[in-house]
Amino acid sequence: MRATIMYGAGDVRVENVPDPSILQPTDAIIRVIRACICGTDLWLYRDMPGSETGVSMGHEAIGIVEAIGRDVRTLERGQVVVMPYASSDGTCEFCKEGLPTACVNLGIMSYQGLNGAQAEALRIPWADGTLYPLDVDTDDARMTSLLTLSDVMGTGHHAAVVARVAPGRRVVVVGDGAVGLCGVIAAKRLGAEQIIMVGRHPDRLALARELGATDIVSERGAEGVERVRELTRGYGAHSVLECVGTREATLLAIEVARPGGAVGRVGLPHYEAIPGAEQTFWKNVTVGGGVAPVRAYIDELLPDILEGRIEPGRVFDRAVGLDGVPDGYRAMNTRESIKVLVSP
Repeated sequence: MRATIMYGAGDVRVENVPDPSILQPTDAIIRVIRACICGTDLWLYRDMPGSETGVSMGHEAIGIVEAIGRDVRTLERGQVVVMPYASSDGTCEFCKEGLPTACVNLGIMSYQGLNGAQAEALRIPWADGTLYPLDVDTDDARMTSLLTLSDVMGTGHHAAVVARVAPGRRVVVVGDGAVGLCGVIAAKRLGAEQIIMVGRHPDRLALARELGATDIVSERGAEGVERVRELTRGYGAHSVLECVGTREATLLAIEVARPGGAVGRVGLPHYEAIPGAEQTFWKNVTVGGGVAPVRAYIDELLPDILEGRIEPGRVFDRAVGLDGVPDGYRAMNTRESIKVLVSP
């Protein structure tokens, strides 16, 4: 089959690799019909040291079940399924508590020896607990929105849940990438009264407005903090969604949170320690979040997508086949594209 392999910063290739096969009785093989490039993939694209073997890329997919191991009980060949980025057994204590990203058998697609989803097919460990069947046809018009359930919509929702978004709350979303835009959708869905998007890219900010943002802040640093305070009557936001992962974004999130507020951080951290410890202490600001348990949120979010109440697929603004994946990385890295859809 053909798959995307990254050999180092800026070096993305689509190559022929061995077809996946059933290795464990709990495995399944899916044929990928939709995948995408994630903002977290760009960290490797910018910084990965050179490698002779490379890394198989991609962790978001919708596919068709092609084969199942003898112990798989809830799936059938030919089913359309969404593949969350983390594999989980569905039976351990953490899975039962709604935290599959802490599963005792956790795996992350494209890591730990698992091939990535920017490919024609892949092996899914613990298929019963990982894959989520969808009762849709492969040409369903909602397919791009359904794909976001594998990561970005669930991650934006996780930030909103941790930040305690609720009706009447003032919300700030830090980061105008796909996760931040899905955070706007999540905040609106949960009833926020005011949603302030902090970002710098006019096309993304325009989309944020369409998705539910009531205000836009493009200023950085102290000016950005002051502008948010002006928009919140000087108090700051009840809920802040940190969707970037840099020290600067996290510190801004803490600074714009009002006393007693909460920050939901889902940006992959690129700092050693959370900044602003003294501020969070004196303001009684709760800082939480982490790797989003997206599999646990599908039951809640799926009906809103199927019934058209939310359209997170709007974060995709470019579509490519496998041959176009290297250029898709370039486009996202240069901010020409928000999120690239891949149709193998």
